[in-house]
Amino acid sequence: MAHADHGGGRPAEGFGATAAGGARPRLRVARAGLWLIAAVLAARQVAVVLATPRGERLTDLETWVGPNGVLHVNGSLYDSTRFTGTPFGGLVLKPLTRSAEQALGWGWTFGTLLLVVALGVIAARALPQPVGRRTALLAAPVAVSLLMLSLPVRSTLSLGQTSIIPVLLVLLGCFTVHGQRTSGLLIGLAAALQPTLLLFTPLLWCTGRRRAALATGVTFAAGTGLAWAAMPHDSYRYWVHHMAGAGLGGRADDLANQSLHGALLRLGLNGPLEIALFLTLGAAVAVLALRRAVRYFDDGQLLLAVAITGCAAIVVSPTAWQHQLLWVLLAVVGRAGTRASDRYVWPVAVVLVMTLPARMLLPDMAFLRPLRDNLVLLAALAAATAVPFLSRSSPAYRSPAPPAHAPTAPARFRFVPLLPFLRRVLTRPNLLLELLLLRVTYAAYSQVRLAATGGSNSAGRAEAEEHGRQVYDLERVLHLDIERWANHTVAGIGWLREFLDQYYTSFHFVVPLAVLAVLYRRRPGDYRWARSVLGFATLLALVGFWLYPLAPPRLMPTLGFIDTVHGVQDFSQPDYGTLTALTNQYAAMPSLHFGWSLWCGVVIAVLATRWWTKVLGLLHPLLTLASIVATANHWVLDAVGGAVVVGAGFGLVYVLTGPRTSTADSRQESRLAEGSTGRSTSSV
Repeated sequence: MAHADHGGGRPAEGFGATAAGGARPRLRVARAGLWLIAAVLAARQVAVVLATPRGERLTDLETWVGPNGVLHVNGSLYDSTRFTGTPFGGLVLKPLTRSAEQALGWGWTFGTLLLVVALGVIAARALPQPVGRRTALLAAPVAVSLLMLSLPVRSTLSLGQTSIIPVLLVLLGCFTVHGQRTSGLLIGLAAALQPTLLLFTPLLWCTGRRRAALATGVTFAAGTGLAWAAMPHDSYRYWVHHMAGAGLGGRADDLANQSLHGALLRLGLNGPLEIALFLTLGAAVAVLALRRAVRYFDDGQLLLAVAITGCAAIVVSPTAWQHQLLWVLLAVVGRAGTRASDRYVWPVAVVLVMTLPARMLLPDMAFLRPLRDNLVLLAALAAATAVPFLSRSSPAYRSPAPPAHAPTAPARFRFVPLLPFLRRVLTRPNLLLELLLLRVTYAAYSQVRLAATGGSNSAGRAEAEEHGRQVYDLERVLHLDIERWANHTVAGIGWLREFLDQYYTSFHFVVPLAVLAVLYRRRPGDYRWARSVLGFATLLALVGFWLYPLAPPRLMPTLGFIDTVHGVQDFSQPDYGTLTALTNQYAAMPSLHFGWSLWCGVVIAVLATRWWTKVLGLLHPLLTLASIVATANHWVLDAVGGAVVVGAGFGLVYVLTGPRTSTADSRQESRLAEGSTGRSTSSV
């Protein structure tokens, strides 16, 4: 495959030729910075692994070198602990007892890191030609950084797995080595370690690499036959027991098994029906994926063809554990979408799926559970069979339809230049990408809120209560301490208490989401403006939560406030009765309840065309302020903090991108009109 003529030369040669011409100083600095980021990520992974207690790190490596590991027992490989490799893998590594024991820890971890770097560099050099100078220089550090962040690599490092090796062997065989026989030898060794990689044999055959295909099959058969001759009992157990779908290293229906077989078991199917369905669907996926891979190989997109085949191998495998799923990340090189707003949907979705847990991408709702439990499998299935990747002959491959931008407008503060890549976009962004980013942002927001108190409500209680007393004392000095009066007054009026309780619990998320939905549908340019403001305000609020954990009035046990929403709290309990450790109860300063409502009010007041809509928009922050104070969930100064971060959000967006779209349009029209008047006067 490395010598194919379809891509206009070897990928490696094309890469070298692109980079050899030299780079501008800014690109060199950017490249050095990206490599520094990759090094920091690698160092962090090493620190995480080595800081883990000895009995909890490299647990899969212990299946080799532990007291009951493969290297020390005379019985079956699969009687040791959790060994899941092929008999050939056991045959190759079993003689390495002494070196494997010495490599446990530092040696194994650093060796794996080197393999990851090699994998990233080879993948970057295999990008379809031609590539620009910027891509050629920056692709390798970006690839290595993404690999370091990915869940499969992190799992491999923490468990001490060898799953990087088969992927690396395939890429070496496809893009680096000379000669078809050597290429087939490396891919055959990879298949001997992960049998479903035999799918590369028909790919090689159908793309004219028949010697490589034969070498792959012969190498796989030789390695497997050698292992069968040396360990017949283990080979029978692996090829009959494991390949029949029973699974090794865990239950086949475990969530970690992201194969089609695991998904069918989780859906409640079992027995002959499940096996027949698995074989039928698996065969269909393999055929469709190979046809697509051959088509993209002929188009010169060799790396995409390899990634599609690897994704198909994940789907048809009886068990595909997390550390074996790197093929999905390699599929990020495929380009999908003819519009610029659509171009980033596929790569962003792949990166998020491969770097974040499924719980951060989808909420834990019953109707979403099948999707959430099989998210990586669905990504692999989509890459193998469904995503309409563009061919290199498509006009949109290199030049997608550009977005419409608002006319450039200077910032009010001329000494702060506008960022050129943050020009105001008038077209509607891709909805799927927006939903993904919204969900990930909210998940990160929740995690930061919780981490601000050390991971639980009780961890920061003393500091938060001290800050609560400070705020209350300051309000007394400023004569703003109306919380206790408002709280007790409302608590004594049943209908008013119920109304404000309902308002507090119901409108915090509903109204901002409704505003965003309406703007997305009817005012896409203003949607981007309003969304950016909300994002900056929330980010600044997270800084406040982190730096100044604050107990709200209802969690100050000596001040006599009544929690009208949650009921009476038991302050002798760390979680305060009905409260849980799932959210940070001390994220009170600034108040995003008020901040988000103020954002809604300002946006509605600015953009609405009817006066009564503007009035309703401005009533929302007023009612929210009444509800957060009367229910004892916030201090008055919390609302002031919320107003500050929202104002800062509007200011940052103005400084970075200029005035709002319609304002920019009107200013541009005014300048054009003035120019026309000036020319007319001059001509007269």
